[in-house]
Amino acid sequence: MTRQTTDLLKTLIATPSLSRDEKAAADVVEAFLRDHGVRTRRYADNIVALPERFVPGLPVLMLNSHIDTVRPAPSYSFDPFAPFEENGRLYGLGSNDAGASVVSLIAAFLQLRGEDLPLNLLLAVSAEEEVGGENGMRLLLPSLAADGIVPDMAIVGEPTGMQPAIAERGLVVLDCVTRGITGHAARPEGVNAIYRAIDDISLLRGFRFGNESETLGPVRISVTMIEAGRQHNVVPDECRWVADIRTTDAYSNEETVRILQEAVSCHSVLTPRSTRIRASVIDPGHPLVRAASEMGLTPFISPTTSDMSLMHGIPSLKIGPGDSARSHSADEFILIDEIEQAISLYPKLIRKCSNETLGQGF
Repeated sequence: MTRQTTDLLKTLIATPSLSRDEKAAADVVEAFLRDHGVRTRRYADNIVALPERFVPGLPVLMLNSHIDTVRPAPSYSFDPFAPFEENGRLYGLGSNDAGASVVSLIAAFLQLRGEDLPLNLLLAVSAEEEVGGENGMRLLLPSLAADGIVPDMAIVGEPTGMQPAIAERGLVVLDCVTRGITGHAARPEGVNAIYRAIDDISLLRGFRFGNESETLGPVRISVTMIEAGRQHNVVPDECRWVADIRTTDAYSNEETVRILQEAVSCHSVLTPRSTRIRASVIDPGHPLVRAASEMGLTPFISPTTSDMSLMHGIPSLKIGPGDSARSHSADEFILIDEIEQAISLYPKLIRKCSNETLGQGF
């Protein structure tokens, strides 16, 4: 199974699948599954595989990872789309993030699809994860719901060293505009928009919300960009700045934005680019977490976001082969041993989760 799995990963690496251009890679996954006798459904470039028996009324466990990649870094020392093995490593773009998770979850699904489990397995290989695109998870979940399939829980394949991430922060980017009054810099006239912006930036820098997440701690605020002025002798009447907000489950993204909008002065307008990327926290007593803990795995809080942020209301556990430090870097690779570990561990985790689910009368 390991050789077949790594061969599939090599094919995916050799098939460019930059975000929003995943059709060819989706074709590869779909053909592989059908060659193994698996029923598939396709929603744009998202491929869904169903088990031999799908029993209405049983909880649905979705196995998910993504086929899209970021653009290769300019500093690659080899062709990022030409996979090769060397010293136990498989090199190529998307090998670590998240091709290894994709092929390992496929292997687990093929192994388990015929077993009599007290839940329905659903394999969902998705697109546009790297950009949170409208044709990825945002399309897939409503499409499944329209077909009468609603996941009750999810295992999300991302490079975590096969340790379970039980939470990740959400993200809101605020485009901020602070207004002033223009004037000549040589005379005491006008109101400098930069100074007003500095006051509001200082306020956000020290801002503390009333509630704090038990799992994720406080909301984090960072001002990351600022721009103002047209020439040296004109007092600027506008200052534009950007705030990066890492949200938690203590507040919805919408509530977080509203609180910050009310906190700054009337001279600043804070506009969110999106509120879709939400914090994800799974209950410690959930069957997925209990199963992982009983296997001796160590739950942790992930510093990165994933499609879990778009699975609103679906308890999710992020776990997969590889190391997130390798993601989006030049000369990306995955260890063959990491794939072997994932192929072995995923089915054990799913079976144990099934027992926990049955025991809790989920």
